[in-house]
Amino acid sequence: GPRRRALVALVILADGIHNFVDGMVVAASFAATTELGVATTAAVVAHELPQEIGDFGILVHGGLGPRRAVLVNFLSGLTAFAGAVLALLITERVEIFAAVLLPIAAGSFLYIAGSDLLPELQTERDLRRTLGQLALLLAAVGLMALAAGVEAR
Repeated sequence: GPRRRALVALVILADGIHNFVDGMVVAASFAATTELGVATTAAVVAHELPQEIGDFGILVHGGLGPRRAVLVNFLSGLTAFAGAVLALLITERVEIFAAVLLPIAAGSFLYIAGSDLLPELQTERDLRRTLGQLALLLAAVGLMALAAGVEAR
């Protein structure tokens, strides 16, 4: 229905913004030093993998077929290249754009989780499926914590 289409659109938009900012950050870090660029790239990859897997699941839940979800996720990922190009053009102002766009993307993902995904999980009545969903949710939180720890170093 319309709610699922809105969910898919919001995920694509938020992920595109997030990837755009990631591209800016990676390019700016390479502009500073190669070592910082490599470290930043590794951190971005570490936090992108679980996020993109989660986005794929949300897109499929939102009504896209698996092939289409992969394609849409891939196209959304290409915004990182646009962010990198922009960052190389305006290196000294990258922090301003990242400071504005990253909270918007993060807020969109929190909205999606709170308004659509968590209520959907509450409708499950089968205990085994509920425990499986809880395990996946905890694994995702663990992966994000691990990625945050890698990124902080």
